[in-house]
Amino acid sequence: MEVLRVRGRKDSGLAKWASSPWGPLLQFAVQVWVGLSLFRLGLLIWKWDRLKGLGDAGWILLYGLRMDTIVLCYVLAVPVLLAPLLNGFSFTHSVWKKFAGLWLSATFFFLFFMEAVTPFFIEEYDTRPNRLFVEYMEYPREVGAMLWGGYKAELFLGGLVVFFLLWFARRVFPAQVAVASSWRMSTRLICLPIMALLVFAGARSSMGRRPANPSNVAFTSDQLVNSLPLSSGYSLVYAIYRMKDEADASELYGKMNPERALFLVRESASKDLSLFQNAKVPTAKPILPVLKHSTLLNLVIVIEESMGAEFVGRMGGLPLTPNLDRLAEEGLFFDQLYATGTRSVRGLEAILTGFLPTPARSVVKLGKAQSGFFTLASFLKTKGYKTRFVYGGAANFDNMKGFFLGNGFDEVIEEKDFSEYRFKGSWGVSDEDLFAKADALLDADGKSPSLTVIFTSSNHTPFEFPDNAISLYEEPKATVNNAVKYADYALGRFFEMAKKSSYWERSLFLVVADHNSRVYGDALVPIERFRIPALIIGPGVTPGVYDRVASQVDLAPTLLSALGMKGETPMLGRDVMKVHPALKGRAIMQFYKNLAYMEEDNVVVLQPGGKALQFRYREKKLEPTSLTHLLVEKALAHVTWASKSYRERLYTLP
Repeated sequence: MEVLRVRGRKDSGLAKWASSPWGPLLQFAVQVWVGLSLFRLGLLIWKWDRLKGLGDAGWILLYGLRMDTIVLCYVLAVPVLLAPLLNGFSFTHSVWKKFAGLWLSATFFFLFFMEAVTPFFIEEYDTRPNRLFVEYMEYPREVGAMLWGGYKAELFLGGLVVFFLLWFARRVFPAQVAVASSWRMSTRLICLPIMALLVFAGARSSMGRRPANPSNVAFTSDQLVNSLPLSSGYSLVYAIYRMKDEADASELYGKMNPERALFLVRESASKDLSLFQNAKVPTAKPILPVLKHSTLLNLVIVIEESMGAEFVGRMGGLPLTPNLDRLAEEGLFFDQLYATGTRSVRGLEAILTGFLPTPARSVVKLGKAQSGFFTLASFLKTKGYKTRFVYGGAANFDNMKGFFLGNGFDEVIEEKDFSEYRFKGSWGVSDEDLFAKADALLDADGKSPSLTVIFTSSNHTPFEFPDNAISLYEEPKATVNNAVKYADYALGRFFEMAKKSSYWERSLFLVVADHNSRVYGDALVPIERFRIPALIIGPGVTPGVYDRVASQVDLAPTLLSALGMKGETPMLGRDVMKVHPALKGRAIMQFYKNLAYMEEDNVVVLQPGGKALQFRYREKKLEPTSLTHLLVEKALAHVTWASKSYRERLYTLP
């Protein structure tokens, strides 16, 4: 294959790379970096009052370069691989010119068209374009009328920007890609793997287990500010990509009349239907606190990774949790509590938002829940609480950081914020280090009330924890049983510190597992593998055992009642300290695409395709029984209403 010869002096250094097969792509990358940075700078100037000075602006511009690099590596991946095979050869260069010219022009136009329309979107929705941008494209007449009625000047300016983009793309890129590279084939083949590796690394933009995502650049509780480091093209495409996770329960399990579903979920939450008076938030009802306090109490929630009932001595499990067993004598212990799912993010959803499980992914990862979604943090902020999430690993895992900062949490403390620690493993610093950090933060709060959520990680494969911290339960060291024993040891150490602290008498504590570590079995839903411990300790809480069937979604309403709070929430969980005697204990569990609804020992399992089966749960096994129509209705009501309330944004702070 003959290389086209280009006259001129011999190049060196950067000029050498500019004349490489990838030269036009490198030029394009610089043009996009500069252009997106200028648009971002314009947004910063426009919204300067939302920033906390030059520090925020600097981080946004720096994070912006990182996120723009991710975009460029994705969109240039194909041209990077094709360039050394097409650019500069007599028989293929014309193909390269047409392909690269069209590819770069279309990419450039899309990226900067999205930037041009961003001010309109921010004015309406106070964030960069997201899935709403796609949804409103279904209504061009209404959207057009809205823009023409309220944004004539902006439309004119936007039109000029679009015209300039078309002119620039037409003027620049055909000429840019027409320049033929004279590099030898041997040099091209040597450099191709290097370029491919650079593109892969840039697209991933992370040395951790997971590639970077919007959560990596979230650093405030202001949704708009967190969106500024992104480009609007990236924000839109990422939102569309995440829409695949939004399975609709009615499409899987069967449709149900929404009014009937609402009636059943309300009745399951409270027998007093007169409490539901809010038309905009249909499940909103007032908190009727059992306890009263003269001052606001701290709320400290400890979420233990993968601590199922099978590991807890007092629940009939292995003797691995002497500290938790001992603490259980000091508070209200839940003996028949069931997790809503099998992953941490599902547990976080239930514990911190009280939201019912659905066949979609947890709302922590779903687009419509990234702001304006009800959480304990968003509620307690209205009462003057400082709110924080403390995690020993990287908080971009499962989009936790982005979700929490967008929904009421003031700060997220993560692995990078631990300047000192005793031990660090694959999932971050040890539980001992985590608890020491949390203790210091709580002590520093003084008398100001706070919500502190502590999420542990030592009890997670590959089960890494400090040597000589505990006497091992078994050999070798790296087993789940040893990790549970260490997690319990660290928990005990934390409560020892707390009891000696200034905040102990002013704090309500919840200790609960996110899920079990081993959810398996031959049942449609392995009920026993969803059973987890939970314990509430604090002022006014009478020690005892709650031995009725309960769900993780019951914890948040119970906590607000124990705090003596007043106000309304959309939560459908129950305050277990004040359950109507006519209500049977119930739990809802999502296991892959199957959903189990359990009332006492009766279990309905919904399966994709609308097929429902009913069982009696006895001696840790499901025994088939005949269907009870009302129980099937209740199961379908809970899961379809949850999907509807997410989809229509009905689960919000009243």
